[in-house]
Amino acid sequence: MADTDAPAAIPLIDCDIHPGPSKQYPVEPFIPENFREAMRQGMASAPSHGYQNPFGVNRRDVRCDDPHEVARIHLDRYGIAYGVLQPPGLKVSVTRNPTVGSAEAQAWNDWQIATWLAADERYLGSICVNMNDPLTAAAEVRRAGQHPRMVQLNIPGEAHRLYGDRGYFPVYEAANEMDLPICLHPGSEGSLHSSTPIGAPTSYFEWHSGIPLTFQAHLISLVCEGVFEKFPKLKIVLCEGGYAWLAHTIWRLDKNFKALRAATPWLKRLPSEYVFDHVRITSQPLEEPEKPEHLLQIMEILKADRTLCFATDFPHWDFDDPDRAFPKKMSEHLKRRIFYENAAEMYGLPSLAETQAKMAAKQAVAV
Repeated sequence: MADTDAPAAIPLIDCDIHPGPSKQYPVEPFIPENFREAMRQGMASAPSHGYQNPFGVNRRDVRCDDPHEVARIHLDRYGIAYGVLQPPGLKVSVTRNPTVGSAEAQAWNDWQIATWLAADERYLGSICVNMNDPLTAAAEVRRAGQHPRMVQLNIPGEAHRLYGDRGYFPVYEAANEMDLPICLHPGSEGSLHSSTPIGAPTSYFEWHSGIPLTFQAHLISLVCEGVFEKFPKLKIVLCEGGYAWLAHTIWRLDKNFKALRAATPWLKRLPSEYVFDHVRITSQPLEEPEKPEHLLQIMEILKADRTLCFATDFPHWDFDDPDRAFPKKMSEHLKRRIFYENAAEMYGLPSLAETQAKMAAKQAVAV
């Protein structure tokens, strides 16, 4: 395929699809029976960050509450070979009642398996865990992770402590044992603390623009606290938090490590080496500099052929169309890596050639 061909000609892995429940596909039947009354009484309530997009979070022309319809209007339309679900269960980590929050996490996991994963083999699930209840979360990873298409953990940007904290190690141990990446996703920043180190923003615009601050803080903590030394197979996916900020972060980490490495004697390599080996970032929302070649330079700096995975954020307002979101001058190699191979390697999926052959055969039968 020539470089001028549309990126969608390559089978895609979309790492960020947001399904929701509906009357036809409700989550309530999956709530453990002994917690249904607690849920009915509102014990799974969670604080809100308090910021509202004045135009709504979801696009107005589509819905994402029917797995068959989403397969038709999204997976089929863009040639998506696999779509990774980011379920509403993210908020369980900030519920006021940790026991009920953990039960709710189980419900969201069983709901994904019984509705979305059962509907279409292209859907891949994310295991919801309550990071405020690490031992129960670890048990849930080992339970839900038995399903072959539950491919990662799903945790929020908002947390009681930075994610390098040792209190979270039981969750990392389970993820490392099951060979499951951990996906950090925004949406709840400001629910427990201010979403910035200085104070609270005044608008959704300001709040949304500052989300990379959370990702930077957690990433620095994970690296400096030696999480990747202790759990050598662990992968972290930074989803929907931007991309270009990572260059500044690793440069600063590496520079300071040269003078301050005595503070972290457990680190055996430069911080950037841990990042390139253990961290992956999804493309949406991809930065849009005035000159597209500047984004290509950032991609080169950040080794996008290893670190960047494609995502649309369907059906949210800032959805990225794969035919329009990327610079047209991307090399064929980089397209393959970003649109398919990086995520396929991380999630243990078939090779690009295998998937191309499977999709071609399916299309031939359809015709």
